[in-house]
Amino acid sequence: MISDTIVEDKKKRLVEQKKQVSPEQMKAAALASCRQSISFYDALAKDGLSIIGEFKKASPSMGKIAMTMELADRIDEYNQSVDAISCLTEEDHFSGNVAYFQEIRGITPLPMIRKDFIIDSYQIYEAKVIGADCILLIAAILSDEQLKEYYELAYALGMDVLLEVHDEEEMNHALAIGPKIIGVNNRNLKNFTIDLETTRRLRPMAPAETVFVSESGVTQTEHVQFLKKCNVNALLIGGAFMLSDHPMELAKEWKEAYDRR
Repeated sequence: MISDTIVEDKKKRLVEQKKQVSPEQMKAAALASCRQSISFYDALAKDGLSIIGEFKKASPSMGKIAMTMELADRIDEYNQSVDAISCLTEEDHFSGNVAYFQEIRGITPLPMIRKDFIIDSYQIYEAKVIGADCILLIAAILSDEQLKEYYELAYALGMDVLLEVHDEEEMNHALAIGPKIIGVNNRNLKNFTIDLETTRRLRPMAPAETVFVSESGVTQTEHVQFLKKCNVNALLIGGAFMLSDHPMELAKEWKEAYDRR
């Protein structure tokens, strides 16, 4: 399974990272941070469609992504059209790193989510240090105990959590925590195929007060209209924005399509 390979590579990365900055040092830096987080939850919980615009340089499904515009120009368009920003920090399969995150943090007033394969509390403390407002926790790669521990740690540090699920079993595990934000990834982590029906199938399981995010697979207006019928609150858009020369126009078009009766 692709996600298993990514997790194993992440474990190796963490060993090296902890040699450079010890867990004790990272924790101390996070606890000493005086930065006030921007509410990721509030950005998504408002009326209408909220969009999380993603920045990534590669992915297992897309390979290396040819940049259609300079980073500063892309984030400027995001600043004018989306509600939050996602930045990949996974190094080996998404060509991400914390430096990209910090660069974007310096040029956007929007709340940001650190999107990574988080398997260690070290990464959560690091997220706080680099200026994250939210972290991604993937139910498929964490035990129930880890989900609860990491969820509570993130909120103790003043960050939100986007808790990601892929099927009914994972949804049940997630709901036991009482998450404020649930994300359904339409991409199968076993083979990376996409099916928007995953959102339609899982949406009724989540409480009405939960902010519900549909992730992956939105590439056209018809997809937005379908997901509106599924009663989603927000979309996380990665590939479509990264391949677009005008992500701002695309975001505005999709928000208008969502608002149409």
